[in-house]
Amino acid sequence: MTDTPAQLSLLTWGDLLSQDKPNPSVSISIGERDTDVVDLWLPETPGPHPVVVMVHGGCWQKSIADRTLMNYAAEDLRQRGLAVWNIEYRGVDEPGGGYPGTYLDVAKATDALRDHAARYDLDLEHVVGTGHSAGGHLVTWLATRAALPEESSLASSDPLAFKGVINSGGLADLELSVQVTQNDCLGAIMDDLTGTASEPRTDVFSDTSPARLLPVPGVFYSVSGDMDRISPPGLASAIARLDRSAGGSGKAVIIAGNNHVDLIAPGTAAWDTQADLLQEMLRAP
Repeated sequence: MTDTPAQLSLLTWGDLLSQDKPNPSVSISIGERDTDVVDLWLPETPGPHPVVVMVHGGCWQKSIADRTLMNYAAEDLRQRGLAVWNIEYRGVDEPGGGYPGTYLDVAKATDALRDHAARYDLDLEHVVGTGHSAGGHLVTWLATRAALPEESSLASSDPLAFKGVINSGGLADLELSVQVTQNDCLGAIMDDLTGTASEPRTDVFSDTSPARLLPVPGVFYSVSGDMDRISPPGLASAIARLDRSAGGSGKAVIIAGNNHVDLIAPGTAAWDTQADLLQEMLRAP
């Protein structure tokens, strides 16, 4: 489906980042590394609070972005009455990042929500995920990791479940995405992100590309701006179609007149559409 209102101009990264950056309610250490940290955004309304697990993008490279890129979106959701669990992870350009470190990091940070739910009155029965760009790949992977091959070093016995997921301008199908996105975003770092083939892991996409792990449990939206050049809208349509073919609920939402930046900028049609979808998923029984 397509949202018809179009913006008059497209945002740039400078437009977004030049705004005063809001701060989280608390930053929580979950380990010894600098990247073992989660920013929690708590609404002022009484709990228990429904939770959005948020995963930032940046082409899987910390030199491009870290979790604070999502502060604007996180604050908007907080003001809407949702708690936000904004996670960090090692990029492929950091020691230990890539395969398997990046995946182990996002899994650890997500599952750590259980350890802090009681203290911050977080509702573990109402958790959804959203991720932007590379974060769309990672959040969709988080939602589907119960289907990981048993022999994978990334498999876990009790992953935290989501009621729904938004893949926002995401590169969730690695094999398809590398054909259409910028080479320095994915092609140049693909080997680091997927690791090398070995016995018994002969297919490097079998445990790294969510397209191989479908369907996404619960509700699945793949959202794109029709002016997005990092993650062209065809990717959103393709992963949603694959999810439906696998028995899932996948829906593509293409926002007219919006680009990659608009997807995480409060006040744009792209962001407001996603915020409404997150609220809708968390209200559903």
